[in-house]
Amino acid sequence: MEDITVNELKERLEQGEKFHFIDVREEWEYEEDNLGADNIPLGELAHQLDQLEKIKDEEIVIHCRSGARSGNAKKFMETKGFTQVRNVLGGILAFRALAE
Repeated sequence: MEDITVNELKERLEQGEKFHFIDVREEWEYEEDNLGADNIPLGELAHQLDQLEKIKDEEIVIHCRSGARSGNAKKFMETKGFTQVRNVLGGILAFRALAE
C-alpha cells in the first residue's frame, strides 16, 4: 500500500480519524517523544504478529524516527499477509519539523 506523508498523518490525527497506529522505535525513544501510537519496537514485531492478526486487512500506519525502521516493518508485515500497511515518510523527525 502507498506510504503516508507527515502532512497527511498530521491532518488525520488532528481530525481524530481512527486507524491502527504503531511506533516501531525502542521504548526509551517512545518515552522521550511519541505521537500516541502503540509502541512495538521493531525487534519485537515478529513476536507480536499474533496479536495483530485480527487487523491484518485494516489500515495500519507505522512510524519510527526517520522512516527506515518503519519501512522495514512494512515490508516484513506485507510478507506476512498484512494488506494495508503504510510507512510514515520521514518519521517523527519530519513530523516534528512541521511544527517548527
